[in-house]
Amino acid sequence: MASATPLTAAVESLSLQTSSDDSKFPNCYPSLNPVDIYREHIAETLGAATGIDTEKIYSRLAWTNTLDKGDLALPVAALQIKGKKPQELAVELAEKFPESDLVNPPVPDGPHLKFFFSANKLTKTVVGRILKEQAAYGTNGNQGLRDPKDPTKGRKKIIVEFSSPNIAKPFHAGHLRSTIIGGFLANLYTVVGWDVTKMNYLGDWGKQYGLLANGYKKFGDEEKLLQNPISHLFDVYVKINGIVSEQEGPIKELKEQIKSKKEKGEDVTEQEQELAKLADVSEDEKARRYFKNMEDGDPDALALWRRFRDLSITKYRETYARLNIDFDVYSGESQIKQESMTTANEQLEKSGVSEQSEGAVIVDFTKHGAKKLGKAIIVRKDGTPLYLTRDIGAILEREEEYHFDKMIYVVASQQDLHLAQLFKITELMGYKDLASRCQHINFGMVRGMSTRKGTVKFLDDILRDVADKMHEVMKKNTEKYEQIENPEETADILGITSVMVQDMSGKRINGYDFNLDAMTSFEGDTGPYLQYAHARLCSIVRKAQIPVEELPAANLDLLTEPHATDLVRLLSQWPDVVMNTTKTLEPTTIITYLFRMTHALSSSYDVLKVVGSEPEVKKARLALYESARQVLHNGMRILGLSPVNREIRHKL
Repeated sequence: MASATPLTAAVESLSLQTSSDDSKFPNCYPSLNPVDIYREHIAETLGAATGIDTEKIYSRLAWTNTLDKGDLALPVAALQIKGKKPQELAVELAEKFPESDLVNPPVPDGPHLKFFFSANKLTKTVVGRILKEQAAYGTNGNQGLRDPKDPTKGRKKIIVEFSSPNIAKPFHAGHLRSTIIGGFLANLYTVVGWDVTKMNYLGDWGKQYGLLANGYKKFGDEEKLLQNPISHLFDVYVKINGIVSEQEGPIKELKEQIKSKKEKGEDVTEQEQELAKLADVSEDEKARRYFKNMEDGDPDALALWRRFRDLSITKYRETYARLNIDFDVYSGESQIKQESMTTANEQLEKSGVSEQSEGAVIVDFTKHGAKKLGKAIIVRKDGTPLYLTRDIGAILEREEEYHFDKMIYVVASQQDLHLAQLFKITELMGYKDLASRCQHINFGMVRGMSTRKGTVKFLDDILRDVADKMHEVMKKNTEKYEQIENPEETADILGITSVMVQDMSGKRINGYDFNLDAMTSFEGDTGPYLQYAHARLCSIVRKAQIPVEELPAANLDLLTEPHATDLVRLLSQWPDVVMNTTKTLEPTTIITYLFRMTHALSSSYDVLKVVGSEPEVKKARLALYESARQVLHNGMRILGLSPVNREIRHKL
């Protein structure tokens, strides 16, 4: 299994550092994006022929979802030319467009004008670039520069906060989605040239750690702790919580007795004394006192907590490596300084944003023009801060330390209100610009995520279960299974791919049903099918016995078949897909494209045969297939997948 670090380095290698482009059109980089050559050409040619502003034409040229709609389309109505119907104007513009070596005569299609690129020149440009640029093809690296025309001014900085599990608690479906989507976003911003900091904001502070510490004294096992800290601490936490639940019964009963007697005017001294005794020796109260010691800086209490935290992070790193993720920073609630929260509270009070309410400190958003946000407690009656308070402190600390241009929180949609309140408070405190640079990337939940043995406790459980299922599928074809060098490792990679592709196939905001059988199938648009497509391309290149280094010299004029032309047209779109994904921030934007391309590949193999072809035709087709493999590889890496190189059996 490849570790996260080499994969991260590989993703970073996708990013181009500089570009010498000097186009008059915004976000136009012909040296990075072949389609920009055609956009520029169409805008200038059509502008010169019609007198229409070229920048207006350029900005209206749209990419298409299907090849039959052209390589680029111009919605004529968007040009805002008065006096003519869009359908009539489309015909007129098509007639005025002069003959071109790069573009075929445009085709009017109702209110649209469709442009099809000249096949021969496109093939040479696209395939030539992919073979030369390889991992860097499609990265649009200039997007991450503070000034695209002056790389010396440095790169924009972004913090992506994601995953964020709670130590000693289950790694649930929300954490799984946050991890997958957050890893994808970190990769995406890396390849378009941003300086990315991947941050894991752990739930690592609070009274529950007092409960955990006391529980460990009762139920802890040093050997089990070292072997699997996350699992053992969870078991300890469950056991000590069981005691808390048992103790809550008599305490609750006494409280009800006291309430009833008070209503009748009866004496409750005896019951109150008994309640105080029970509460004082309860595990809940002991946990509160232990955590108070932690907050007061007790060295012994902090040493045990720190040991739990460090051992858990070590285990987390191993699990994240399986998903090709390595975090730059393991932060957490515990890392937020008291001074930061105190400063924030003072600013809120001075500015009149916060107010006292029944002994607590709150923010009433209805008084600040945000009725939908309701009210939020900042400090409890007992003076302790809440999660929201720590988040306010965290924003201020991160701004001071990182001076970021953007910060993304990858958190489930259930936290929409919390994040909206956080950003609004930041704005009300006088940090409007800071608040505008923060963004909540939300997502729907996974339904029915469980292992075949029961409910999921940890991410490792689900990854192990999917790998086992994938292994069973692979074993169904004995002949192919025996050819796989390391079937367990391959099953693990395919299993992880299955989970990640199923998660990223729909729009983020939509939840989905966790379906083990569907995700591990080679049929349909699944992770295993995507891996199969890459492995098959690797096999074709390997069996052709032509060194990849010789492919740039191939005679691409021989690629005349429609299947070849259509595949090249799809490959030309990859830089646009990456650029568009930075706008949608949806992994499905890339996945949808990759499946479109693999479907085109699948239908090409019988027509564009490599084995048995004439030597020059063989080399040209191989150059095309290697280009397709490279783009598929680039896309899979952005998604966080590990492309399989050896052929695996399709339709097992």
